[in-house]
Amino acid sequence: MRQVAGSVNPLIIVGMRNPMTRAGLTRRDTVSNEFMDDPGCDPERLERTYQQFSTVNRLVSGWRRIYRQWIRPRLDTDRPTTLLDIGFGGGDISRALAGWAGRDGLVLRITAIDPDERALRHVRRHPAAGVRFEQASSADLVSRGDRYDLVISNHLLHHLDAAALAALLADSRALSRQLVVHNDLSRARAGYGLYAVATLPFARRSFIHQDGLLSIRRSYRPAELRAVVPQGWQVRPMFAQRVLLTHEGTSHEGEHR
Repeated sequence: MRQVAGSVNPLIIVGMRNPMTRAGLTRRDTVSNEFMDDPGCDPERLERTYQQFSTVNRLVSGWRRIYRQWIRPRLDTDRPTTLLDIGFGGGDISRALAGWAGRDGLVLRITAIDPDERALRHVRRHPAAGVRFEQASSADLVSRGDRYDLVISNHLLHHLDAAALAALLADSRALSRQLVVHNDLSRARAGYGLYAVATLPFARRSFIHQDGLLSIRRSYRPAELRAVVPQGWQVRPMFAQRVLLTHEGTSHEGEHR
């Protein structure tokens, strides 16, 4: 994750008036950093942000649809399927997947990792059956030889520079036996405007407004993502204004275009 410093910029809080919006939506914002990635950010606002992730993700992330289309068909009532969630944040995606699988009578064992100790402290207050949370990076798991049937992430790609993105994709393939699904935002004006208005009431009590708008400005459009991922990865637009980056099967050839 990137780090930031300084106080809240009022131009970012009032997202629709941010003078960078037009340029930032025409081109990816690869310079600005999210407030919650600053290790010195306000811990109370950070905790409220973690708590609000579940509501935001339930409304916009589309994981219920992804579960039905990509994950549930690979699960079994008897044989355990293992899943790795890279960068769990508030932990709500892992908890939701475990809950859906359980209600469907399917056996899913989830390992969720995040290198940020603050995220780990948060999720330890909200344990979930079938989910094991760990402070670690994908590189740590590759180093110790871990493998999982499925590997996922949510809202992670837009945080990464080119080198970190390449490393994540290589790690994802090394860790996955069957399928990788990276789910992220896709930059668009309509989504930006709706999010700015809907989350403005939360702007001074959490980072969900400012960082959410910045996440949209940093996110890839499908063509942009296709231009930077290695051969074998599939980029799929998903309603509403999202992008899925997927890889099926395993391979050990070099990561190249």
